[in-house]
Amino acid sequence: MQHLDAITFKQLRALKAVAETRSLTAAAGRLGLTPPAIHSQIKNLEELFGVPLLHRGPGAEPFSPTPAGEAVLEAARRIEVTLSQCSYQVMAASEGRVGQVTLGVVSTGRYFAPRLVKMLSLAWPEIRISLRVGNRGQIIDDLSRHVVDLAVMGRPPRMPEVASVMLGPHPHGIVAPPDHPLARLDEVPVADLLAQTFLAREEGSGTRLLMSRYLDRLGEGQVVDLVEMDSNETIKAAAIAGLGIAFLSLHTVMDELRFGQLVQLKAVGLPIERHWFLVNPMDRRLSAAATRLQQEILRLDGAYIPAAPVPV
Repeated sequence: MQHLDAITFKQLRALKAVAETRSLTAAAGRLGLTPPAIHSQIKNLEELFGVPLLHRGPGAEPFSPTPAGEAVLEAARRIEVTLSQCSYQVMAASEGRVGQVTLGVVSTGRYFAPRLVKMLSLAWPEIRISLRVGNRGQIIDDLSRHVVDLAVMGRPPRMPEVASVMLGPHPHGIVAPPDHPLARLDEVPVADLLAQTFLAREEGSGTRLLMSRYLDRLGEGQVVDLVEMDSNETIKAAAIAGLGIAFLSLHTVMDELRFGQLVQLKAVGLPIERHWFLVNPMDRRLSAAATRLQQEILRLDGAYIPAAPVPV
C-alpha cells in the first residue's frame, strides 16, 4: 500500500458517485467529468490501497463496491460529516457566534460584573467568557499585554491607547456608620471632614486616585490621616466597626446603605459623578466573538449597573 496522504477528495467523490449510480457514465454526468476521468480517479485510488474497490460482473452488470470499497466509502462519509461540522464551526467563529473572550473588570465593578456575564452568556451561550478582576493598575497592564479583550473600568487610561464607550453612571461618596457624629449633619464642614481617619484603597486603585484628588482639592493639599486596606470588603467592615470613614464607589456599598449599616455623608461636592466605560486596546483588532459581546454590552444599555443610591 502506498502513502495514504496521496488520497484526494476527487478520488473519493468519484468512488462514491460510481457506488451510488452503479455506472461510470452516470457518475461522470453527476460530477461533470468524462467516464475515462472517473475511471482514472478510481484506478489511482485502488493503486493507493493496493486492492480492488469496485466489482463488476460479466456483461453489463452494474458496478458494486467490494468489501474494501465499502470500508473506503464509510471513511469518505465520515470525512464529509467532519468537513460539514468544520464548515459550521468556521462560519460560526467568523460570525462571532462561538469563541472565547476575556472580560476585565476593575475591582469596584465586581459587584455587578457577574450579572453582566450572566446576561451575555444567556444571549450568546456558545461564547465562553472568562472574567478577570483587578485594580485599575492591573487592568491597565492586562490591556497593554492583551491579556483581556474588553475591560469595564472608570476613566480610560492614556496608555495603552484604547477605544472607549460610556456605559453608565458611577457615583462615589463618603460613607460612615449611622451613629457617626457627622452622619447627622445636613452638610459636613470641610474642617471636620478632613479631621477624620479615612479608610483607603491601595495605591493603583482608581478609587484611591479619585479620593486623593477630592481631598487635595478640598483641603488645598492638607495631609489627612489614612489607613490603607487592600479590598472594598475590608474597608466596609472597618467602617461599620467605626474605625474610620471611607471614600468608596457607591456601587460597592449598595447593600450596606440599603440595610442601614452605613450612611452617606453629606459634604461639599458629594456624591462625585463618574462613569463606567467599556474599553479595548486600539493596537489589536477585536476577534469576531469579542466584537459580538461588545455589541451586546452596548445593547444592554447599562441594565446590569445598579441604580445610584439616594442620600437619606
